[in-house]
Amino acid sequence: MGQGTGGFTGNGADPSAELAANCSEQAENLIGIDEVQRSLNRSRASVYRYTNTDPRNLNPPFNPRKLNPEYRSDQKEPLMFHPNEVARFARDVLRIKEVTVEVLNSPSTATQQLLGSILEELRSIRELLDSNTISPTQLDTRREQHDQARPAA
Repeated sequence: MGQGTGGFTGNGADPSAELAANCSEQAENLIGIDEVQRSLNRSRASVYRYTNTDPRNLNPPFNPRKLNPEYRSDQKEPLMFHPNEVARFARDVLRIKEVTVEVLNSPSTATQQLLGSILEELRSIRELLDSNTISPTQLDTRREQHDQARPAA
């Protein structure tokens, strides 16, 4: 999964429709604290103040007055935010009107390219296996013929 970059623009169109369209295409993309900072045009410290975190609870319950990060399994993981949540916070809490979130795909990394080539290789193997018309009973017959052709040691 690649990280994206986010940005808010006010453009007069229906923000919820644009937001839904942008996020439905790339629902897996989350944005980091730096992108949120740039999007909200706020300092890093203020973004951290807005964020729903608790040192005693790794994943506190949803707070409608705070910016709620995505689920984390470890305290050391960076805070990541869903674009819908950032847009909700900007619209409902900060009162920024006509919010649009853009999530752009990050450039392909070497890991992503390697995973893509592995996926293609697996697909070609699957096609070969699916196209092979030898059934298990035919394999048993071939094995018996092979065993009979070999002299016993």
